Amino acid sequence: MLRSNFLHFKFLSGSLILMVLISSCHNSAPEKASAPFPNIVYILADDMGYGDISCLNPDSLVRTPHIDQLAAEGMIFTDAHAGASVCTPTRYGILTGRYCWRSRLKKAVLWAWDGPLIGPGRMTVGDLLHRHGYSTACIGKWHLGWEWPARDGSHITDVVKEGSLSIPERIAFGEKVDFRKKIGGGPTTRGFDYYFGDDVPNFPPYCFIENDHTVGYPDRVKPDSMFGMKGPMLTGWKLEAVMPAITGKAVEYIRAKGGRGAFGKRPDAPFFLYFALTAPHTPIAPAQEFRGKSRAGSYGDYVQEVDWTVGQVLQALQESGQAENTLIILTSDNGSPGRDGTGMCGALNSVLKYGHHPGYIFRGIKSDIWEGGHHIPFIARWPGHIPAGSRSDEVICLTDLMATCAAIVGDTLPDNAGGDSYNLLPVLTGKPYKKPLREATVHHSIDGSFSLRQGKWKLEMCAGSGGWSHPRSAEAKKEGLPSVQLYDLSTDIGEQKNVSTEHPALVDSMRRLLEKYILEGRSTPGRPRLYVKPKHWPGLEWMEEE
Repeated sequence: MLRSNFLHFKFLSGSLILMVLISSCHNSAPEKASAPFPNIVYILADDMGYGDISCLNPDSLVRTPHIDQLAAEGMIFTDAHAGASVCTPTRYGILTGRYCWRSRLKKAVLWAWDGPLIGPGRMTVGDLLHRHGYSTACIGKWHLGWEWPARDGSHITDVVKEGSLSIPERIAFGEKVDFRKKIGGGPTTRGFDYYFGDDVPNFPPYCFIENDHTVGYPDRVKPDSMFGMKGPMLTGWKLEAVMPAITGKAVEYIRAKGGRGAFGKRPDAPFFLYFALTAPHTPIAPAQEFRGKSRAGSYGDYVQEVDWTVGQVLQALQESGQAENTLIILTSDNGSPGRDGTGMCGALNSVLKYGHHPGYIFRGIKSDIWEGGHHIPFIARWPGHIPAGSRSDEVICLTDLMATCAAIVGDTLPDNAGGDSYNLLPVLTGKPYKKPLREATVHHSIDGSFSLRQGKWKLEMCAGSGGWSHPRSAEAKKEGLPSVQLYDLSTDIGEQKNVSTEHPALVDSMRRLLEKYILEGRSTPGRPRLYVKPKHWPGLEWMEEE
């Protein structure tokens, strides 16, 4: 049945006014929490670099006063990392507490119309918190796949391999999707009571999705003049309206105290909001009121809009009386590709022409195994628990949210869940803990290359960057780039001097530790999920899938 709720946008006196009609959530309410657990808000920027934030980079050409305020009232992590250097794998890791290369997606990202990556039996953070009485909501960019209902009963995997681009085949499949039917396999089937967002802003369908239906009917094909892959679009769709819309919905959810009323939840339930932004990723489409506000072109303006969004969330928490009992975390899914926003895109690293460096002092960009691909901002605030104005140099990973949430609610993860997740609570609250928190951290690039970080050492198992900066190819081999590189990040954060030949024993031990993590199915203490050792390591075809 075609839903009748639509979104309408208009500019009034230079300001974007959002009017949203909300439909009720259909999920049943969980049992009431047995303790006064905190609300948890997780703001995930998309492609925002460490160097974009003014409190982290004094030379940033973007001002981020709201993010700076969050940092002043909480804790900055200087050595935080995404689970991968591109978005889909990182999002998988955030929600499951395990590295995405353990799933069937061994490299790259999901593309338009791909199916759900998280298996229906895989525990997510939403599942974990839901069982402890939380209202759970995902707002914004999902990019973890759906079961799209085609009119002829076909699936995208019938014509194209998951994770491969193949634009013509994907466009053809999009023409068969029936938007009058329920969309399966989305957030409301993976631990969330409520979802609202634009699945991926540069992929069809160009419309919002609420729970498991599109908001309105995509009745036309996106014009070639608009940024993004060709496909179905809702009449009047505007890329510049996406960030204001999802910000408005997140604010409304918070003000409803975790989902009261229209969201179908009781006002006394604690809430978990996974707020996944679409900025400053392409299409780089800042709303009119932010254009020209930075000194770093459209890209900088879009980062400025991210800061505004953070400010809206902080204000909603404060005005609704929930700020004191809310853990809020701001981070990014990977490093920035440094596009300047020309045509809502721009060439890689083109924003450098302004003198702005999203990657800060790190080598590489989004997609790379180098630090610029996965070394990200991470700021946390929880009044009365996290010391204001504090900093931590602990190496952490976004997979750690799972174990941290379990610790907050006093739960223990089963052996088959969160196998790459460490509890950050002692670090956040300043309690004693065994240092370092993590034995080691695995990094992963867009082409499936591995790296292992252990203490000050970083071992890279590829030639070049393993990403966009310098693809693993015959060209890289011609340049004589070694397949194994070792860097001492305490003296060489820019990864300029490969010292692998000087430390062969260390290279061997780190390689064996990485192999152990792969073969045992986890990198945390616990019962191993053993696999048969592959003939050609580190080939991934043999690994566990969902």
